[in-house]
Amino acid sequence: MIFDFATTPHIIFGAGQLAILPKLISQYGSKVLLITGKSSFENSEQSCKFYDELKTAKIDFRTVQIENEPSPNDIDQAVLAHRKWSSEVIIGIGGGSVIDAGKAISAMLKHELSISNYLEDVGTQKTNGNKVPFIAVPTTSGTGSEATKNAVITQAGTNGFKKSLRHNNYVPNIALIDPLLTLNCPPNVTAASGMDAFTQLLESYLSTNSNPITDALALDGITRLATNIETAYMQGNNIEARTNMSYAALISGITLANAGLGLVHGFAQPLGSLFNLPHGIVCGTLMGAANRITVERIRKTGNTFTINKYHKAAMAVGFDSTENKAIDQFIDFIDELTLKFKLPKLSNFGIETADFDKIISNTGLKYHPEKLSNNDLHKILEMRL
Repeated sequence: MIFDFATTPHIIFGAGQLAILPKLISQYGSKVLLITGKSSFENSEQSCKFYDELKTAKIDFRTVQIENEPSPNDIDQAVLAHRKWSSEVIIGIGGGSVIDAGKAISAMLKHELSISNYLEDVGTQKTNGNKVPFIAVPTTSGTGSEATKNAVITQAGTNGFKKSLRHNNYVPNIALIDPLLTLNCPPNVTAASGMDAFTQLLESYLSTNSNPITDALALDGITRLATNIETAYMQGNNIEARTNMSYAALISGITLANAGLGLVHGFAQPLGSLFNLPHGIVCGTLMGAANRITVERIRKTGNTFTINKYHKAAMAVGFDSTENKAIDQFIDFIDELTLKFKLPKLSNFGIETADFDKIISNTGLKYHPEKLSNNDLHKILEMRL
């Protein structure tokens, strides 16, 4: 048994914990750069109160809005506009894209070149890990970015990419998770972000790089998410469901950071960069098909280790029957969620069968537990076309 476990942020979790954020900020100074989304936080009941509390505490703040998955230009422009202001702490309040942008801005304020120079498989420069202190405050339950050391940056288009800025020091200094902030999250975002977290939990659990700690955390996260995601979708103001979803998303960030991910996230790179599919939609629309084809393959190859893990995941969700039946019920459950949440198919984004080869050629299996052929990958895409 050999493994390592990455540093996690200082985690503050619970309904109403946003109230202590001004005090946390004051530990770093009185000048804060706030990175927010277009509406997730700005339209919430808590935002006006929070801004008033900052003013009462005499904290000077500026804001940057991130509307989509952050691009190199988004980061470069924010850094250029605020470098001379000398922020003492950066706060990212929003979904995964906002938190990723906050991580990247906090890092690039300490570097002179464009962020493109430091992205994995894009640039040639090594980041030194220096950053302005960063606090992550998620308003969705999805990416788990509040617990990871990388920021995903997307350049959409024909020559696009979806790559990470990564360093151990880029783990947020503090992750403040207040489930009350997710009450304003609309059903479609709840569904897509929730399926992203579900995918991360299952992929990290099945990962060839998993370990006993990530396995235990992932199974707990799978149970909490699977038994609460429909309630959170149908009853957005159910704080118990929202709390369990926030917890599961946090755990998904911890497990993915330590165990890695699999095929669905391998698909996310080309689909997100070449066709501008939102990350949560990629995970939600492909999760069922990818796991169905994987289970078919492991049954043929006799991969008993992974079969046993699928069975444990199925039992964690409540399917306590014979091994094959429980696994089939588990895969059916994922497909049912995909249908219930009305997650769009690939064709909704203009993808055609003719695009499959290009998608597959840019798809990595990462830590997927079974080697799949190009024909298998083709089947997965075809099932969700």
